[in-house]
Amino acid sequence: MRHTPRYLMTDPDEVKRLIRGNPWATFVSPASGGLVASHYPALLMEDDDIVIASHFGRPDEQLHELGRHEVLVIIQGPHDYVSPTLYAPGDLVPTWNHVTAHLYGIPEILSEEENYAMLSRLTDHFEDHQQHGRHLSEDEEGTRRAAKGTVGLRMRVTRFDARAKLSQNKSPEVRENITARFAETNSALAEEMRRVGGETP
Repeated sequence: MRHTPRYLMTDPDEVKRLIRGNPWATFVSPASGGLVASHYPALLMEDDDIVIASHFGRPDEQLHELGRHEVLVIIQGPHDYVSPTLYAPGDLVPTWNHVTAHLYGIPEILSEEENYAMLSRLTDHFEDHQQHGRHLSEDEEGTRRAAKGTVGLRMRVTRFDARAKLSQNKSPEVRENITARFAETNSALAEEMRRVGGETP
């Protein structure tokens, strides 16, 4: 991402918060046959460092050559187009507000048992929020068979590049206009703007 210091998000805890709230990730690998991208959930492991776990459906793990090189995992938070109709008169350049993190690391391939445990944890994470949520343990024999079609991974993030581009270069009045509009149309992005506050360069 372009180096714009005012938008940098350098706090690992903020990156963890972004992953927790936006677990659908894009995995990009520089495989020997060229770039490969896939989309899978990324579960944040509660660790001092940033560690994520996921699984790939076979044969994606071969296409990505998992474990053989560094991969990029993109976490996309709230985002939206910002119209100059929300700016002061004469300011005509639109933009796009977003919160995004690029995570880098070399995935560790999980054993079959570790993979099943991770899939159980991943399912529980989402099903616990559902009324009458279901769990893999209800049919362990059947879900273990299904799990054989996946390859689990754990990745310790060795570096990250994260941005919260939220109109920090605008006046407090304009930022309030933008936040108010998103409060009506994109509440998650409005909340991110409120978190950043009224910073100006």
